[in-house]
Amino acid sequence: MNSLSVPERESIDDIRRKIINKEIDILSLTEEHLKLAESTNEKINSFITILKEEATKQAKELQKVLEQNPNKANSMRLFGVPFTVKDLYLVKSTRTTFASKLMEDFISPYTATVVQKCLDEGAILIGKTNCDPWGFGASGENSGFGPTRHPLDFNKTPGGSSSGSAASLLSGVGYFSLGTDTGGSVRLPASFCGLFGYKPTYGRNSRYGVEAMGSSFDTPGFFARYIDDIVLLEEIMQGKDLNDATTSETKDLKINRKPIIGVPREFFVDGIDPQVDKVIKEKMQEIKQKGFEIVDVSIPSTKYALPVYYVLVPSEISSNRARYDGVRFGKKVSNDYSENLVKSRSIYLEPEVKRRIMIGTFALSAGYSDQYYNQASRVRTKLKKEFDAVFQKVDLLVSPVSPTTAFDLGEKSKDPVQMYLVDIYTVTANLVGIPAISFPIGKNNYGMPIGMQIMAPKWADMVMLNFVKSIL
Repeated sequence: MNSLSVPERESIDDIRRKIINKEIDILSLTEEHLKLAESTNEKINSFITILKEEATKQAKELQKVLEQNPNKANSMRLFGVPFTVKDLYLVKSTRTTFASKLMEDFISPYTATVVQKCLDEGAILIGKTNCDPWGFGASGENSGFGPTRHPLDFNKTPGGSSSGSAASLLSGVGYFSLGTDTGGSVRLPASFCGLFGYKPTYGRNSRYGVEAMGSSFDTPGFFARYIDDIVLLEEIMQGKDLNDATTSETKDLKINRKPIIGVPREFFVDGIDPQVDKVIKEKMQEIKQKGFEIVDVSIPSTKYALPVYYVLVPSEISSNRARYDGVRFGKKVSNDYSENLVKSRSIYLEPEVKRRIMIGTFALSAGYSDQYYNQASRVRTKLKKEFDAVFQKVDLLVSPVSPTTAFDLGEKSKDPVQMYLVDIYTVTANLVGIPAISFPIGKNNYGMPIGMQIMAPKWADMVMLNFVKSIL
């Protein structure tokens, strides 16, 4: 067999209700997911660390809560629900590698805010999932711990960088998984794996305790099997965090009519796989038949979005990597600081990590920052203004998530430009800080999932999520 048998799973509310009503034993459920994590990991490599002892201990503690204080158990919205997190999230006293050999021995001193919110609601953490190192990649192939494989076809990528989060959830482990989205790293794997993948408005969910890739782009997002689960999880994770100055009190924009849907003509150009194009246009026709107005719009600067992204993000990557010097963080291979800095990074940083650091360092260097970084920043501002103008005419935007379905491992890894083009439809949402979601709409002739992307104005997350719910 070159694939896994994907089990059916209930929604979060349904499994929680069974736990509260004692139809399902918490410890037995946790052990089931731990065993599945171990058995599937041998085939798809979706986990870096499986937290067997910790999850079992947590399940036993929650069982006591259910027996001794059922009212408290009933007040916890994720009570007894297994979940996983991308190994870019800190979890106190737990190994966090960032999927890089440079950090394979690092133990987290504290827990990321959004993870803690899930734990406080009674969710049980099964493990830390594999990903591209530091989040650098679109296929999961760059991980220092080996590539993640697609549960439906071991020869294909589940998408990256949150590869293990999507693959583990699709394989049946957990009821939701936390990922990060800097340029599509939640939405792309969601599309490739037939899941719901949500990137909230920048500043809506705290980045505290999440490894910094591109600080003005990074957004904690997550995967689920159902749209109602996405809504529930966002209600739990959203809100201002004193530890993250970029967060704000949640401001939900509302509209009192059916949303008007815009189709950016720049997103529907040559290069889209014919089967992807066909399924998306069929879904758009279905949306129209449900009574939604669909209008053609133009966002001219989107043609520059990808090059702008791959100047600005590597620049922020270069800056954020400075702390990993082998003294405070990383491997120590020499007592001489300068020698250790060079040797440690040379030996333990993965090739894609080095590539992005060098691109960013070049873009920020004297004599080139005006030509590259400052120019890209100006285009980013122009793109934000164009999106603002379009959202004066329409309420939501629809587009593909990726030009293709899941591709073969190794197919694009030798050509970085082709790999970067996979992000062509997703990076714009991060450049302008708006919410976006990928949701499954069909499959190609080989049974590989196809997703559709919806984008909304800042703080119109719930308008977007409710729209998706209305067209399923």
